[in-house]
Amino acid sequence: MQAKRLVAALVAATPLFAAAQTNVTLYGILDAAVSSQDTGGPEGRTTVVNSGNQSSSRFGFRGSEDLGNGLKVVFNLEAGTAIDTGAADSNLFQRRAIVGLEGDFGLVTLGREYSPIAAIAAASDAFGQGFYGSNLAAFSSSRLTRRLANSVNYKSPSWNGLRLLAAYSAGEAQTSTTPNLSSGDLKGVGVEYTLGGLYLGGGYHTVKRLSTDDDKEAAIGAGYKFDQLGGFELKGNWLQADRAGTPAKYKQYNIGGSMPFGAHRVYATFQQQKQGDAKGNTYALAYTYSLSKRTNLYASYADLNNNRLGVFGITSSSVSIAPPATALGADPKVLSLGIRHSF
Repeated sequence: MQAKRLVAALVAATPLFAAAQTNVTLYGILDAAVSSQDTGGPEGRTTVVNSGNQSSSRFGFRGSEDLGNGLKVVFNLEAGTAIDTGAADSNLFQRRAIVGLEGDFGLVTLGREYSPIAAIAAASDAFGQGFYGSNLAAFSSSRLTRRLANSVNYKSPSWNGLRLLAAYSAGEAQTSTTPNLSSGDLKGVGVEYTLGGLYLGGGYHTVKRLSTDDDKEAAIGAGYKFDQLGGFELKGNWLQADRAGTPAKYKQYNIGGSMPFGAHRVYATFQQQKQGDAKGNTYALAYTYSLSKRTNLYASYADLNNNRLGVFGITSSSVSIAPPATALGADPKVLSLGIRHSF
């Protein structure tokens, strides 16, 4: 009898206890593929099993707490993992680690966050920054900045479709010769506009360098969903990085589209990368077949043609394939077949 009363008391108290707690969700993506790839170098074509070709494999925790009067605390911790080996990122939550406040004023977060340019590039990539040939090639070393450590970030509410983005990332690199200054501080702004199926965005970053001129990064993106054409989507963007000490600006242009057919979706994109006289053109195709709302099969193919000075590579969500630095003019290509599940 006492046991029954105890169980009844616990059941009755559970809703009150749960209501007082922060809402937390565990989520993730598992993405693995078999790929046949050729960097264009002397090693020739190889077959590999890798992770994160459509979406980077990950797990994370996100949630919020309602503080009342339209104000809430939000947080997110997200870690990357490799399905092929089980390895984790070098820093546990290096994908995203933020806490902040959200209200009528918008969203303010502190921690490791995506940059304004990263948001615009993601929204205007026909591949959704997945599959080989995505615009993530512009975010490799010495190019554009995708994630900001030690950052303060702001996203405004939507004003008739218009939204403002702003970010400051502290470089925190000080020396005895510059005790009151730090190198690597990034300031970024962006603007996004949506109206029906239309998306427009633009962003700009500057990175402070004490010993040289500042780095400058810029992005413009656009997209449109044609509901009258069965959901066909057309997207494109222009990305540029002007790094201090680098003799030529890096530029990337992308244009592509996707079309759904029931459980099927077909993607195509063209990408051009330029730096000085070096140039590389990438032609890429992708296909997905949805087995359910959370699981799909996919195929991804990309072929990059470098000119005689180019050593550019092709990038999926987590994997990059590029010629050796000395193999000027080599042409990488890849075919990947995989499965993706989200939870």
